[in-house]
Amino acid sequence: MVVGVPHPRLRPWVDRYLGYRERAAQPLVRRQVAGAFVVLIIGWGDPLDVLVPGSAERSAYRVDSFVAGTFDGHCHTRTVGLGTGVELLLTPLAARRILGLPLRELTNRAVPADELPGGWLARLRLRLAEAPDWPRRFALLDAALAARIGAADPVDPRLERAWQRLVDSGGALGIGALAAEVGWSRRHLSVLFHREAGLPPKTTARLLRFQRACTTMTGWRPDAVDSGPDGWAELAVACGYFDQSHLIRDFREFAGTTPTALLVGGLHVSNPG
Repeated sequence: MVVGVPHPRLRPWVDRYLGYRERAAQPLVRRQVAGAFVVLIIGWGDPLDVLVPGSAERSAYRVDSFVAGTFDGHCHTRTVGLGTGVELLLTPLAARRILGLPLRELTNRAVPADELPGGWLARLRLRLAEAPDWPRRFALLDAALAARIGAADPVDPRLERAWQRLVDSGGALGIGALAAEVGWSRRHLSVLFHREAGLPPKTTARLLRFQRACTTMTGWRPDAVDSGPDGWAELAVACGYFDQSHLIRDFREFAGTTPTALLVGGLHVSNPG
């Protein structure tokens, strides 16, 4: 893994670049949990499959570069061979500007790079593959993303405020109060947020709480948390859940399994990729 820091002018939209090189001698399958973010993979190694349960048309097969929109359910990636590329985790509104299309078009979907409008991502993939080292690849990303953001129409500042308030509250802010803060009706906020960010604000708030729980769990041992009677209950309270049963419900919905089973099987706090 090689971490790249984007140019300062990109920091409001892109937190980091993660270059990777991974070899899997045998088929490697990973569960990827839901999240209120978008994953962009630009790769040039052996292809992988992104498998959305029960939906072949929303899955992507034998791709090395793709975008996975906001997901409110889990999926799996399956790969074998040598994978090489760059991963970007983007907020929905950053992805909206970079990709140039409403995120609702990508909800619960993995889309190959060559199917995105304009062909810019497929061209960028070729340039990254030809670059001799990671610093030059990261510089190419800086230039390409700055051009995309500079040419994009800005997002409504009230929508940006709504997103940031949800993030700052950890998903605890009520949607009615959020709508009142930005000066919209609850229905208008829900419709616009769903179209531009990919998921309704209420679902997004739940995902933000779920992501916080997953991040808190990173590094935990299943036997350690299960050894005390209040382990999951304490996590639920710390992450803004009403009680433990609501925590378990969200894990079943967004990860397709229980918190304990997820720890045993390996926790991956990202979308497909």
